[in-house]
Amino acid sequence: MRIGIDFGGTKIEGLALDPAGAELARLRAPTPRQDYAGTVRAIADLVAALEAGTGQRAPGIGIGIPGSLSPRDGTVRNGNATWLLGKPFDRDLADAIGRPVRIENDANCFALSEAVDGAGADGRVVFGTINGTGVGGGLVIDRRPWGGRNGIAGEWGHVPLPWAREDEFPGPKCWCGRRNCLEVWISGPGLEADFARAVGAGEGDGPSARDLVDMEIAGDPDAQAAFDRLYDRWGRALALLAGMVDPDVIVLGGGLSNLPDAPARARAAMLPYVFSDVVETDVRRAVHGDSSGVRGAAWLWNEEDPR
Repeated sequence: MRIGIDFGGTKIEGLALDPAGAELARLRAPTPRQDYAGTVRAIADLVAALEAGTGQRAPGIGIGIPGSLSPRDGTVRNGNATWLLGKPFDRDLADAIGRPVRIENDANCFALSEAVDGAGADGRVVFGTINGTGVGGGLVIDRRPWGGRNGIAGEWGHVPLPWAREDEFPGPKCWCGRRNCLEVWISGPGLEADFARAVGAGEGDGPSARDLVDMEIAGDPDAQAAFDRLYDRWGRALALLAGMVDPDVIVLGGGLSNLPDAPARARAAMLPYVFSDVVETDVRRAVHGDSSGVRGAAWLWNEEDPR
């Protein structure tokens, strides 16, 4: 049995999978915000409840978090759950649970889930993108998350928009302190802000991304123009991935991946920017959707990844 934990800012989800990847049990608990010791206890309790419910014991626990472990000292960094930052989260969890723990960035877990038995199951090199409230990504090679030398492989949300046009430069300011990050262009809030700027609305005064979908379907020219700009920028960003990583499959996740025809439109927008006479990389929507994060955490304990 494998157990995966998806740690989020408001809830913690736990999932038990059998060796074939079938779901055995799933539980959720509220996140003890700003309480590090409480967070460790909550995850340990969730693991115990999953094992009690299945009558089985997992050899190790996989956990996906917003952020990553620093290669320097193994403590948590770069996450919005600020009470975890600087803490040896995996070691403290291993002590509380009494077994080894593997922690990965939640985007890496998403990509791993889709690479093992999802949209990228037929590829050796799979890049998973998350385009929702923010922009993230994860790289999986031979069903193993590839973090890179500094543990930041796949972090494409805070690289600048490639081939920026005159009216896109210097670009909106990102929360990270820099300008023109992909996150301010090809996220849900980025789409909303771009539409508002184009029609002269104040920040936060325009329609939501969901409303913009309905407006585009209804034939609203401003909404159609906003989606044309979104897909062109999305295509440029994917072409950057294709040129740097050259994956077999790019899997789209997050809220924007659910847009009508998103994989086909994003791939068509990508093709003109790829510096190659052949582009066989496929762009697909995630199979497991919102469950991919917790499923990927469980797949961190994979016979093909002995570590």
